Amino acid sequence: MTTLTQTAPPGLGRLSPKAWFAALLLVLGALAVGLFVGGRQGWLMLIGGALGMVLYHASFGFTSAWRVFITERRGRGLRAQMVMLALAVVLFLPALGAGSLFGEPVRGFVSPIGVSVIVGAFLFGVGMQLGGGCASGTLFTVGGGNARMLITLAFFIVGSVIGTAHFAWWQSLPAFQPTSMIDLFGTGGGIAASLVLFAGIAAFTVVMEKRRHGQLEQAPRVPHGGARWLTGPWPILAGAIGLALLNYLILALAGRPWGITSAFALWGAKAFQAVGGDVTAWGYWQNPGRAASLDSSIFSDITTVMNLGIILGAGLAASLAGRFAPSLRIPLRSVAAAVIGGLLLGYGARLAFGCNIGAYFSGIASGSLHGWLWLVAAFAGNMLGVRLRPLFFSGPARPVAASC
Repeated sequence: MTTLTQTAPPGLGRLSPKAWFAALLLVLGALAVGLFVGGRQGWLMLIGGALGMVLYHASFGFTSAWRVFITERRGRGLRAQMVMLALAVVLFLPALGAGSLFGEPVRGFVSPIGVSVIVGAFLFGVGMQLGGGCASGTLFTVGGGNARMLITLAFFIVGSVIGTAHFAWWQSLPAFQPTSMIDLFGTGGGIAASLVLFAGIAAFTVVMEKRRHGQLEQAPRVPHGGARWLTGPWPILAGAIGLALLNYLILALAGRPWGITSAFALWGAKAFQAVGGDVTAWGYWQNPGRAASLDSSIFSDITTVMNLGIILGAGLAASLAGRFAPSLRIPLRSVAAAVIGGLLLGYGARLAFGCNIGAYFSGIASGSLHGWLWLVAAFAGNMLGVRLRPLFFSGPARPVAASC
């Protein structure tokens, strides 16, 4: 994972104009969405902002954590993901088993288990390493000022639209019905089975890391003091806990877990229609809810307002940390990797019913077996992606700046 170097954090009275501007954009955006669309949407945009800050300040990576384990057998990032998933499962499964949370109906992300998930997750995994990020990582690094990730995001959207065009064919391939841990073991048994799997993965990373290095990697030291929570950096475990708690809050407010990439498909479809295209005959858009979203404002889409919140929240975090400094100097090979990676990310996410958030994090938190299949297939894709990286990038595999 990333080690951040930072000067002494400033006091509130000495925050940069960039930080004040980013905070103003987030608050005014949430107020506008709340006023013109609905109060719930405004609150969800603020939660998105909190997610962006957590992701940035904790440098909570999926892509980088998997790459470092594959290349160096360092598993601190993977173990943090297991902590995040364990806390989420303990919070989610009782509510999903009951069907309601605080008196409101809730549902998880439980999807079919089939060929499309295997292929889609594998392609997504390759795209993670070439594109330089996952779904959450693309958003928070764009917000943090990474200009290259704008290219990844643009082609992530293009790949998502292409995926919706082919969605019906992929869904015609063999698949099992959606199944959750609750269906198999009940709520308590589902929690226990999930925790055993998380512990097993964490133990495996410990064994592999000690075999390679003799001891576990020490977490980097971070500054002390209350201002550290405003300006970062944060311990990675704080990020894991923060993401799990915020996802639970999303479940309570939205009635379903955190997702990201369905909004990319929607943005791309609306752009395609704006230039004369027609997506309404495609199988993906035959779903009544998705069809309705095509005719509505994008700000009425829960995932859209949260994605915008993540970008603004990460921009605020980067400004508070004094690290918001975009650069347009991007090597051509890196641009090529961003294009290819973005296309694979978008296409793979549609086939696999989600990304590292909707399928992996929220899927496993929902007890969905398709989330576990996604993990295996996406990790295999990451292994291939790591082997392809030298064609596009030079330097060490370990990232030197906050990334997914």
